[in-house]
Amino acid sequence: MRTERNPTRLDRVFARLDREPERPAHIDVPKMSRHRVALLLATLAFYLAIVWLVVITSWLVRLDWQVMFFRPYQQWPEIHAFLDYYVVLGQRGPTAVMVAAWLGWRSWRQHTLRPLLTLGASLLLLNITVGAAKLGMGRLGPHYATTIGSNEMGLGGDIFPSGHTANAVVTWGILAYLASTPRARRWLSAVSAVVSLGVGLTTVYLGTHWLSDVVLGWAAGLLILLALPWCEPLIARAEVSIFALRDRLRERPSRAVAAPAPVPSTPVAAHVALAQVPAAQEEAATVREPVSPARVPRSPAYLAPGPHTTRSERTPVTPVGSRRPPHADRLPRGAAASAARPLAGG
Repeated sequence: MRTERNPTRLDRVFARLDREPERPAHIDVPKMSRHRVALLLATLAFYLAIVWLVVITSWLVRLDWQVMFFRPYQQWPEIHAFLDYYVVLGQRGPTAVMVAAWLGWRSWRQHTLRPLLTLGASLLLLNITVGAAKLGMGRLGPHYATTIGSNEMGLGGDIFPSGHTANAVVTWGILAYLASTPRARRWLSAVSAVVSLGVGLTTVYLGTHWLSDVVLGWAAGLLILLALPWCEPLIARAEVSIFALRDRLRERPSRAVAAPAPVPSTPVAAHVALAQVPAAQEEAATVREPVSPARVPRSPAYLAPGPHTTRSERTPVTPVGSRRPPHADRLPRGAAASAARPLAGG
């Protein structure tokens, strides 16, 4: 007896992917609550405190120099090759491509542009805020330090805060921000925190950043994630505008086909053209029969020289009289009908 195979988990996943994409009825959009505002203000105060401690060359700068002289990449050289690849998780190009691919698939499945627009808004804020801070403070990195014990500020560098760390916080944290369920948000928040923490410490291990750069990068990325609900109304308006533009572009070819002929400017010609429009529309509505193509003229036949008579003057081809052969039992056509058949019963 043949039994049906029970669907596995992989079969259910493929069956779900084959379904028609549907827009969720309720998409959870984070709002700017009091708890989020308080956390934003606390993170901003921490950010300014780190900057102040570096500017006044406090104990944080001395800690930076101690970690740099410790040279972690010489203490644990066996993990150097792995961390060279792991730090790519903080580079803006590769991480943006990976996250954009996932969010693009979600946008297609849910018929909404919010995931991609949110990622674009977060990366725009990241480039503006972190880029402006880097160029404004101009701090040199450990490999280009000039004076031992100094903060290396205002010397034309672009190392403070750490761009790798801030990018890791924002790029991977946006997945937790856009999660559809609380459980997924908790798990993705933990994963993004571990990844961004590891990327920041990896830059310190490789000697490309001071420890204070990494701490400030964590704060800069967290500020962007906390401020994203303020961008949600702008993201919603941008989504509506993009969909409206798409609908207009779709309707343009149909309007171009259904557009009537231009009306001439002369009054008499305009009256004649307007009178011809209904007739033309009726003609287009009726189904025309296919017209056979015109005959190709034949080449003239070759005639022998000499006098030629018309067809009526020619000798008829068919001979005169009947074509049937004569039979002895048949009577001539003019004989009487009574003589052709004897009467029965007499």
